[in-house]
Amino acid sequence: MSNDALDSMITAIRNAGSRKTETIRVPFANLTMSIGKILMEEGYLGNIREHREGANRVLVLTLGYRGRLRKPRITTSIRTSRPSLRIYSNCNEIPRVLGGTGTVILSASGGIITDREARQKRIGGEVLCYVW
Repeated sequence: MSNDALDSMITAIRNAGSRKTETIRVPFANLTMSIGKILMEEGYLGNIREHREGANRVLVLTLGYRGRLRKPRITTSIRTSRPSLRIYSNCNEIPRVLGGTGTVILSASGGIITDREARQKRIGGEVLCYVW
């Protein structure tokens, strides 16, 4: 895992979806907790909870699957803004993923929000990742 908590979380979710793993553990950070809550509200994750392992805190994420074939609800996740290259967008230029069916997660002045909330509140921010 890298030093970037969000990149580690996205990679763990992508790998677990390809292996059809039920739960995964990612290092706890306020950023990962906020993004996990958004993913749960959007229906991509089944559950999220914080767990203590000794002195360390981890997030236990329960992934969501569809149907008997257990297709993962998160088919693709792309990290856009990185520590070496930040990508910002105002409220009029926030990208739409798959015509609005996907989710763009932004870091705005009010916290971590989705693209729909940002357009409704008319605020922009740093584009963190795309999920669909």
